[in-house]
Formats: sequence, C-alpha cells, structure tokens
Amino acid sequence: MRYRPLLALAASALACAPATAADRTIQRWVDEKGVVHYGHAPPPEAVKTDRTLLNSQGVPVGQIPRQLTPEEAAAAQKQREEEARRRAQDSFLLTTYTRVSDIERLRDDQLGLIDAQIELAKSSLAASDEKLKALERRMSNFRPYSTTPNARRLPDALVGEVVQALGERRSLQETLSRHEQQREETRARYEADIARYLELTSQPSIR
Repeated sequence: MRYRPLLALAASALACAPATAADRTIQRWVDEKGVVHYGHAPPPEAVKTDRTLLNSQGVPVGQIPRQLTPEEAAAAQKQREEEARRRAQDSFLLTTYTRVSDIERLRDDQLGLIDAQIELAKSSLAASDEKLKALERRMSNFRPYSTTPNARRLPDALVGEVVQALGERRSLQETLSRHEQQREETRARYEADIARYLELTSQPSIR
C-alpha cells in the first residue's frame, strides 16, 4: 500500500510536465488544390509537399522538405556519390604528389607504355596488310580473277586463308583503335588531375 502515494505523485508529475518540442509545434502545408492545412500528424499525401514547422505562437521554426520522387532520389544519390568520389580523388592527389612534375612524370610513363602498344599494333597491322597483298597475288592466278582462259577455279582453302586474314586484320585494327582511345583518355585524365592539383594547392587552407 505504501506504493500508492508514489504512483500518484508520478502521475501528477507527468501531467504537469511541459510539452516536448514535437508537442508544441504543428505543421503547415498546402495541398495540390492550394488549400492550407495545419496539424500535428499530416496525412500520408502531405509528404508530397514541403511542410513548415510552427511553434505555439505560429512562428516558423523549421522546414520539412517534400518526399523526393524515385527519379529525384536517384539523381540526388548519384550527386552524393559523385561528390564523395571527388573528395576521395582530391585526397589522393594531395597525399600522393608533392609537385606537378610528379604527375607529369607518371603521365609520361603511362603514355609511353601505351605508345609501345600502339606501335606494336601498327606493326602487326602492316604485316597483316602484306599478308593480304600476297594472298591477292595468289588469287590472281585463279578464276574469276585470272584472265588466263584455262585458269583453275579459286581453291576453297585459299578462300579460307583470305577470310581468316581479313578477320585478323579487323581484330588488329580494333586493337589499335582501342589503344589510341586509351591513350587519349589517359592523357585527358592526367591533364585533369594536374589542373585540379594546381587548383587545390593554390588554396593554402586545403592542405
């Protein structure tokens, strides 16, 4: 029985306790028809519009932004990821290099390796062209490429060699184009890194 006074005292304290910030504020929003609404618990459709938090005197004290559409949410997430990637890249530049010449030296090394691959692809492509020319000379001895009346029909084996050689040349050309594109992308990336590094190091507070 001695607990009853304590329970009564606790209940009285709760009843007299000041309202929380959430209890003291109400939300104001405008629906799709332009009607202004006020309330502590807006309906689900209210999330589609911005809501203003008002205190007990009706003074705005905060803002609840509307719920983003799936497309807007995806765009916002993409922007956050891009900003995080940019911050990580900035940190990498500042912690990896001490001067612009460091970036230029690494750029030149990378481009040198790619240039070697380009030269190898060009050499292989030239050899492929010579092979095709030799096959054309062989084909000229057979019908329908030969003007000799008694020329034999073009052998199937030779046709197969030509088809294979053409496929090899096409593959080599694609390889060369890929290396050339890689070179341009590498050059552009390092040029962007140099420009960003200069931008970062021109601000003393960054480092």
